[in-house]
Amino acid sequence: MIDYSALLRLRRAALAILIGSALTIAGAFYFQWVLGYVPCKLCLTERLPYYAAIPLAVLALFTPERLTRAILGLAALGLLYGAGLSVYHAGAEWALWAGPADCGGGSGANPSDVGDFLDTLQATRVADCSTAAWRFLGVSLAGWNAVIAFVLASIAGTAALKR
Repeated sequence: MIDYSALLRLRRAALAILIGSALTIAGAFYFQWVLGYVPCKLCLTERLPYYAAIPLAVLALFTPERLTRAILGLAALGLLYGAGLSVYHAGAEWALWAGPADCGGGSGANPSDVGDFLDTLQATRVADCSTAAWRFLGVSLAGWNAVIAFVLASIAGTAALKR
């Protein structure tokens, strides 16, 4: 017998994960492509759980209840990993601990000649994992990402475990 109320709750959770993850990635792309913030290595790595959560959430919208629970549980674990990585990144920005030694910026377009290369070199901002490029209410993008990832992980995990 199908429990339609449980299935509806699971579908709502999957939709929340899908929308939340897509908006988070859209926000990251906005900061990168529109506002010109070059993402560091950790910033790029922090996007991976969202890249995984989006197709998982889509899949969870169309699978039977038991499989939907497993998919949401997997998404919760990935997003929880992302939250932990973001806490590590925010801690490195606040100098609570050392960030990765090999952290550098993303890359832009390749210049076509030496003059373009010199112009690009002067205009390029190198991203450093231990420096917050932007803060809102005193919290950096990595800090906000930790909050978002934890909230989405909580939604997915609660839906997966609740009977």
